[in-house]
Amino acid sequence: MTRAESAFHIHYICNRFESSKSWMDHTETRHRAGEAANMGKIIFYEDNNFSGHHFECCNDCEDLLSRLSRCNSIKVESGCFMIYEKPNYSGNQYYLKRGEYPDFHHWMGVNESVSSCRHIPTEPGMFNMRLYERIEFGGQVMDLVDDCPSVMDRFHVNDIFSCNVKNGNWLFYEHPNYRGKMYLIRPGEYKRFSEWGGRSARVGSIKRIMDY
Repeated sequence: MTRAESAFHIHYICNRFESSKSWMDHTETRHRAGEAANMGKIIFYEDNNFSGHHFECCNDCEDLLSRLSRCNSIKVESGCFMIYEKPNYSGNQYYLKRGEYPDFHHWMGVNESVSSCRHIPTEPGMFNMRLYERIEFGGQVMDLVDDCPSVMDRFHVNDIFSCNVKNGNWLFYEHPNYRGKMYLIRPGEYKRFSEWGGRSARVGSIKRIMDY
């Protein structure tokens, strides 16, 4: 191998190495960005206006009562969360995106009772769910890939008895135009409305969770 050929060979190897290193750095950056997008932070305060004893949480917590005696204000510093009136993710549900909630009226609560919470992670891919008119996936089948301000106007039914969420996190609302009691619907199968916490099958509107 001549000196010129040797120099070219070394230059080629160096370029290949730099290209590979750049690709790995880019992949690692994307991976870290994806992890950051799936991280959340919520702070619960016992008193109004972010005062009193507080508790920070980044993941699901099935029993906040072991940490706080009450909750009168909340800060969501990143991500979005569902908070629940009772332990073990039961009772009234409230959706909180990034922001400040100086008292329970700001999250449409009826009292200071917040006893559990779920972090809502991002879900890659297109939103996709299938709704059913009867329990255990029976009756009329209705596919949904976007927001639905009125289930009656779109599908001509008032009640959803079961559903299969193929992708994305959603909110069911009791009334049209995203009003009334709400329920977090995560990917998976729900054979009957009680499995998402509903007291009845009434669903007036449906919204995708996109506030990450």
